[in-house]
Amino acid sequence: MIILDTDCISLLERKSGAEFYRLSAKLAEFSAEEIATTIITFEEQMRGWTAFLAKANSIEKQVSAYEKLGRFLDNYRYIPVLPFDEKAGVIFQDLKNRKIKVGTMDLKIASICISQNALLVSRNLSDYDQIPNLRVEDWTKGNFSN
Repeated sequence: MIILDTDCISLLERKSGAEFYRLSAKLAEFSAEEIATTIITFEEQMRGWTAFLAKANSIEKQVSAYEKLGRFLDNYRYIPVLPFDEKAGVIFQDLKNRKIKVGTMDLKIASICISQNALLVSRNLSDYDQIPNLRVEDWTKGNFSN
């Protein structure tokens, strides 16, 4: 299984740039059933959407913001979203106890990946490389092993 982190999901939503094309080309080698994201990524993106909607100070901006939010929701209808379940929670707590200097949300994403024995695809190798037992690759640069 391949899990895309928040940054990669956002990159795919923008649909432009060399990194988007490299990531898309690599993902095309896999079936849709092999690719997922996490509930943590959904939460991170929803926090951004909530802030974006709060700043829409006219009806026109609100209509536009809700249209964009609808497209965002459509994207999540086509990709499995893995839960932060008890197994991931135990792994997360162990990682927190080790005092690894990585943000909480990234540790939660990593915990889900480890619990699923999945490969994480991320541009954030500097943080994720600190986490034991996590397989992570950056497919936007072209330096991957699959």
